[in-house]
Amino acid sequence: MGKDGNTRFLHKEIFQRVNFLLQAANLVLKADPKNIELCRHYIATMRLVAEKHVIRLHPHIKRSFCKKCNIVLLPGQTAMVRCRSKSEPHTVVTCKLCGTMKRFMWRKSHQLWIEKQDAWLNYKIQDKKSRQLELQK
Repeated sequence: MGKDGNTRFLHKEIFQRVNFLLQAANLVLKADPKNIELCRHYIATMRLVAEKHVIRLHPHIKRSFCKKCNIVLLPGQTAMVRCRSKSEPHTVVTCKLCGTMKRFMWRKSHQLWIEKQDAWLNYKIQDKKSRQLELQK
């Protein structure tokens, strides 16, 4: 709850669940690299929860797992990271299990959607009293 007690963050429990599943997948894979299936299950569940509740994952979260095989991308363990600069400087992250490649540009002008002003909305839930007042009108 906020300072004055009348505002809350929407979907807080869902974001907490997504965060927990991502941390669990990272921890399981770092503790024992043979636990690939459990890691895949956690990431697949995380994606299902986010999709079901229609929440947008932060780009850093999206970049941390493979979209094809649902595994956490750990450099040297499950992913190979290379820096290329043929036409445009970029980083290439390759999944060692399925071979899927991700390319991330280094342009200074490039802006992620989360950094744009249009991406942020003010989510507020009104307290019960103001809701009742609106219903009476």
